[in-house]
Amino acid sequence: MSSTDNSTDSAKDSRRLRYTVNDKPPLGEAIPLAIQHVFAAFSGIVAVPLVVGGVLGLPLEDIAFLVSATLFVSGIATIIQTRGFGPVGARVPMIMGTDFTFVGPSISVGFASGLPGIFGATIAGSFIEMFLSRFVRPLRKLFPPAVTGTVVTLIGLTILPVAVDWAAGGFGAADYGSTQNLSLAMFVLVVIMVLNQWGKGIVSSGSILIGIILGYIVAYPLGLLDFGQISGASWIAVPNPLKFGVTFKASAILAFVAAYLVTTVETIGDLMAVGEAAEQEVTSEHLERGLLADGVGSFIAGFFNAGPNTSFSQNVGIIPVTGIASRFVVLIAGIIIAIAGLFPKVGALVAIMPNPVLGGAGIIMFGMIAAAGIKIYQGVDFNRRNMLVIAVSLGLGMAVVVRPDILSQLPEDVRTVFASGITTGTFAALILNLVLPKARE
Repeated sequence: MSSTDNSTDSAKDSRRLRYTVNDKPPLGEAIPLAIQHVFAAFSGIVAVPLVVGGVLGLPLEDIAFLVSATLFVSGIATIIQTRGFGPVGARVPMIMGTDFTFVGPSISVGFASGLPGIFGATIAGSFIEMFLSRFVRPLRKLFPPAVTGTVVTLIGLTILPVAVDWAAGGFGAADYGSTQNLSLAMFVLVVIMVLNQWGKGIVSSGSILIGIILGYIVAYPLGLLDFGQISGASWIAVPNPLKFGVTFKASAILAFVAAYLVTTVETIGDLMAVGEAAEQEVTSEHLERGLLADGVGSFIAGFFNAGPNTSFSQNVGIIPVTGIASRFVVLIAGIIIAIAGLFPKVGALVAIMPNPVLGGAGIIMFGMIAAAGIKIYQGVDFNRRNMLVIAVSLGLGMAVVVRPDILSQLPEDVRTVFASGITTGTFAALILNLVLPKARE
């Protein structure tokens, strides 16, 4: 056999993906693969309207409507991002949804201007990302491997504590850290690992979904499933644009500006992370279209009674675990999420997922994102300068995650920006990469 044949075989053996970005798995295989993304994103999508609505003291029927509206828009935004429409949408496997970055601003605006003020700020603020999307190309040089690797690594590391909280039973839960919760999370984690490594075909690529389903089954006799939420959910929720009205106030819009700037940075990082996981180069054009899709999705969200939409980091981790980078699969996931917004009982079935079940899967998925970031460092020249960029950026990014009270004495607007470890670390990496002399060794 020739050396060329050997190199070809080696390339095939080293390929980590079963389906690349533009591959279309058979529908019977694509649907369960898509459901994995739905499970991973669902709790994050519904959490924001639940938290904001609860703090504002909204009636239960209004909160339920906001949850359905948020799901519907998240599905639509995911379809736009994955399929692409003209210059809108990066055409990569990216789940979209309302981010926790907007919880604080939404609550403050909600108390001052009610839901109309929130939706007005959502619509007006969306133009910030649309505007910034036009300036990605000249800014691309600011993201060499030392910066990109740091951003992607921080995405995984900073959201890993969320998975740990899920595994323990949910932050603030009375049984937080109980043996039952941790055992269930570890059961799901081990099942996913075993199936992923030793399973064949759909068993391997569908390991996350199978692990979650088995987690559901084990959770039932433990009394961790509340089917009353399903019976109590309505059968259908019809989209009702501007149901609560819309108000445009300068103070409300300004409150959302910082959050939109934060999610702009995070989206760039998420797109780069998807590119690394999907083994596809993310060009400036991808970033421009991706940010524009962020803005368009948020613009639509404001009209359909939902908060701003942005990329969901947790779903990036599914790609390296399963080897499925097909945007067709994520497109189907977007359709399912949108349908869940129209049929609340479908959404309730996912919503009752016990936290430890999601936590077991989350630890693997988020850890894989961090591992993808570490892989990017292979292209870094580890001289003293680049090591300093990486060390300080990772240190500052994790500092606000493990010790969030470090920001407690700062003005609220400053806290809003730097409360995200991804944003803090990214800003640090960008600034250090610009100011530290490159010639010095």
